[in-house]
Amino acid sequence: MAPALAQLHWVQGTGMVKPHQKVTDGPEDEPVLCPGQSGALELSRNLVSRGAWRFWHISDLHLDPNYTASKDPLQVCPSAGSQPVPNAGPWGDYLCDSPWVLVNSSIYAMKEIEPKPDFIFWTGDDTPHVPNEQLGEAAVVDIVARLTNLIREVFPDTKVYAALGNHDFHPKNQFPAESNSIYNQVAELWRPWFNNESFAVFKEGAFYSEKLPGPSRAGRVVVLNTNLYYSSNEQTAGMADPSRQFQWLGDVLSNASRDGEMVYVIGHVPPGFFEKTQDKAWFRESFNEEYLRVVQKHHRVIAGQFFGHHHTDSFRMFYDGAGAPISVMFLTPGVTPWKTTLPGVVNGANNPGIRVFEYDRVTLKLQDMVTYFLNLSQANTQGTPRWELEYRLTEAYQVQDAGTDSMHTALTRIASDQHMLQRYYIYNSVSYDHSTCGDICRSEHVCAMQQVAFNTYATCLHGLGTKLVPSFLLMLTLLPSLSILVVP
Repeated sequence: MAPALAQLHWVQGTGMVKPHQKVTDGPEDEPVLCPGQSGALELSRNLVSRGAWRFWHISDLHLDPNYTASKDPLQVCPSAGSQPVPNAGPWGDYLCDSPWVLVNSSIYAMKEIEPKPDFIFWTGDDTPHVPNEQLGEAAVVDIVARLTNLIREVFPDTKVYAALGNHDFHPKNQFPAESNSIYNQVAELWRPWFNNESFAVFKEGAFYSEKLPGPSRAGRVVVLNTNLYYSSNEQTAGMADPSRQFQWLGDVLSNASRDGEMVYVIGHVPPGFFEKTQDKAWFRESFNEEYLRVVQKHHRVIAGQFFGHHHTDSFRMFYDGAGAPISVMFLTPGVTPWKTTLPGVVNGANNPGIRVFEYDRVTLKLQDMVTYFLNLSQANTQGTPRWELEYRLTEAYQVQDAGTDSMHTALTRIASDQHMLQRYYIYNSVSYDHSTCGDICRSEHVCAMQQVAFNTYATCLHGLGTKLVPSFLLMLTLLPSLSILVVP
């Protein structure tokens, strides 16, 4: 059963959601029940009974420091651009990036739900969707600093593995392949989370690798700067291996294999295609192909991949040359509710989401994934944020765990069963968009989840057209003989 939701409490006049203080101290081996924290206590007991450990993954907070619930629809938030924002609420609006109270609420909700995670993955995009002229280097670094300080204040004893997003630079997207002022300043901000080697490596290219906590010390995390591969990054156009990150990544994974380690790979911009429209890739094609080659070569040591950027909730499957599933990448929903202006996307907003994974400390096997969300409309109407359990992955998709084979099974069910597709589609927008996902929608989402390579995605989406029927999709997913259409 899914753990009960931890009830969150509004602290009057503070603009934040915080857990109540302890009433009394208890024995070290007994959890102390705090007022209103029965959900958190039950969740803690659930951890022990299942033998699972947990870590958080958050992404795309996109703080808009100038958000205000103004009665003037043109004065609510710079992140809405020229769009009027009528009836803006105190907790945010779907046309805007996150106000401070929403970001603050999300981090304190994490603390209430799972106060002692093993670690936190934070995969970037901290600044608002505004023109470069409205930011500047100092403003970008200041926002990264504000969010860093908030996370460190709420989780002072928790290791955080943080990656920069494409908006965490000035000018946005233009990440260079060498050391620069922003890399150096952010390295100083994150120095309490770095070891000495990571501190030095990050300043050169904004990527690094460290051991994960745990008794066996057999786990490792690789934090990538995939902004170097972003198609909007003109600084790295024409380069074969910006900052030599691919070479470094291959070396880290080879060493992990030699040393008996398993690895989590995290970053911001993912390879592949955006599922809410057609033909929208993020990487330049050569970088996309190289990333696939790395995963196919080293998949035996990659226990999971965790990215953001989309603001939506989805996943990507990776296959070998015979069509067998070899790795899965989870795309975590954003905290920002901002409605994307990307051409071709219809109603591309989302409710704010946060996510916790259950895993095995020794093998890094992903046992489950639980997503919590804030119904933004409801929060504004009621004046109080209520972070709720949205779904538990194993229950929602009727799979054994959150591993590669299980996610392949989940994709098969999404592709072949309209009820399961619709469930996935609602989760994709964090329970914001409840419209029906029809044939075109099905092909966009399934092809994006199934095909990370440019050529096989095009074959799936255009070669087969939008008349992909469930029975054919099921056969396509299951039959190795059709691997030419399945393998990225």
